Amino acid sequence: MYPLSSSFLPDHFCGSSINTNSYPISWDLPITPSTDPTHILSGNFAPVNELPPTACEVEEGSLPPCLDGVYIRNGPNPQFTPRGPYHLFDGDGMLHSVRISGGKAKLCSRYVKTYKYKQEGSRGYPFFVSPFSSFNGHLATVVRCAIVVARVITGYYNPILEGFGTANTNLAFFCGSIFALCESDLPYEIRVTPDGEVTTLRRRDFCTAAPFPRMTAHPKTDPATGEVFAFRCDIFPPFLTFFKIDSKGIKGRDLPIFSIKRTPCIHDFAITKGFIVFQDIQIDVRPIEMIMKGITPVVYDRRKTPRIGILRRDAEDETRLCWIDAPGLNMLHVINAWEEDCGDKLVIVAPNLVSIECGLSSLNLVYSIIEKIILDVKEKKVVSRQQLCNMNVEFGVINQTYIGKTNKYVYAAVIDEIPKATGVVKLDLSAGCEVGRRMYGEGCYGGEPYFVAREPHNPAAAEDDGYVIVYVQDENKEESWFLVMNAKSTTLDIVAKVRLPGRVPYGFHGLFVAQNDLN
Repeated sequence: MYPLSSSFLPDHFCGSSINTNSYPISWDLPITPSTDPTHILSGNFAPVNELPPTACEVEEGSLPPCLDGVYIRNGPNPQFTPRGPYHLFDGDGMLHSVRISGGKAKLCSRYVKTYKYKQEGSRGYPFFVSPFSSFNGHLATVVRCAIVVARVITGYYNPILEGFGTANTNLAFFCGSIFALCESDLPYEIRVTPDGEVTTLRRRDFCTAAPFPRMTAHPKTDPATGEVFAFRCDIFPPFLTFFKIDSKGIKGRDLPIFSIKRTPCIHDFAITKGFIVFQDIQIDVRPIEMIMKGITPVVYDRRKTPRIGILRRDAEDETRLCWIDAPGLNMLHVINAWEEDCGDKLVIVAPNLVSIECGLSSLNLVYSIIEKIILDVKEKKVVSRQQLCNMNVEFGVINQTYIGKTNKYVYAAVIDEIPKATGVVKLDLSAGCEVGRRMYGEGCYGGEPYFVAREPHNPAAAEDDGYVIVYVQDENKEESWFLVMNAKSTTLDIVAKVRLPGRVPYGFHGLFVAQNDLN
């Protein structure tokens, strides 16, 4: 990765050294490349300062009218220099948005003002612990746990009631609002003003008095009903709980899943017309491992058989929950799912993490292939599995109006090193093959693509009639770009290329919200 001058770094990083010899926490085990902030926060992974709404230059083509609105992408951007081991997932959430109106664009980069961000900002240093990097050796774990307990007891901070999440993973639009999410906390409501400013409004609990500390970073909205489906994982039984949020923003009752016997690592799921579809993969969260061995609680279990859970959307309890064993299938993300044969069969499209064990130790070892899986719900078995692409691909997206319904096309990132992508491919699910591709060029990397329909409210429009949008970083020239591609084209031709006035680091998931929805 190329080095960056201090002008590219946030104020809290300038003049300070990310140096393993200067860590005040000396009881950590030796830093490895996968936890060394010097390595992780280099190149275009290095954090940036906030940027107020700033005009962009459209250098090629023009921005289509259907893009009037805002594209926002979330990602980690640590507020302070890490004081010990660091993982990419640890960084504070920063939203990079392109506000488009009348063919003109403005870039704005703002932190999600979480409880963690504000508490650390007011004290001038980072002190919240991370499940991915803070438990680096038995002594370090014991000391950090003792410090956390002491701080909570003395009222130094209150992560139990106020949350400890970074809101750095995803964005969702439901109940008329934009939310920044991560699965360790509740969503934070976001507002985008007409001039492109991005502000954090509040942490949302969806009008419930019951304990409700967190929810998935990937809630699903039924386009037909407006219902929002979500879940949360806990370290105490019940380890998995599903729930709904109605169109008015009020959370419904919990549906606990007691057949899950330990904290699962469920990151994403899917909905169909009648079902909720999720997977219990070969990764669990084991706090005892953290305390007793001083290692991350996120553990790979080679003896565990992955299984897919199928639950009716209208279920009162888990009595009719159907489990189907799926050896060798580990889905971290799910692109889409739908029913066939009157609900007797289910089709799932998802990346399968074939290197799941290696990926826990280092993100650059993550390798996934997108599969089309057909399940027989009545017989409780996998009917077939079809590999759709022979490349390392992730972050697959579809036309959002097809959520839970039969769809034909997927656009996915060609992965270099999670979350960096060298290009984007278009897959035809009916033909089971690649039908389009654009590579970004030498030294140029993007991330998750996003599909925007040209006529989202036209039921006669073709599924792929729209545009694929993405941020791309030219590492050779140290330039950030916003690309708009023709989604119907086999070469995903560039429709518009926008030079961004600030650097956009690599991140995770994004969202487009149309002007009418912003209003």
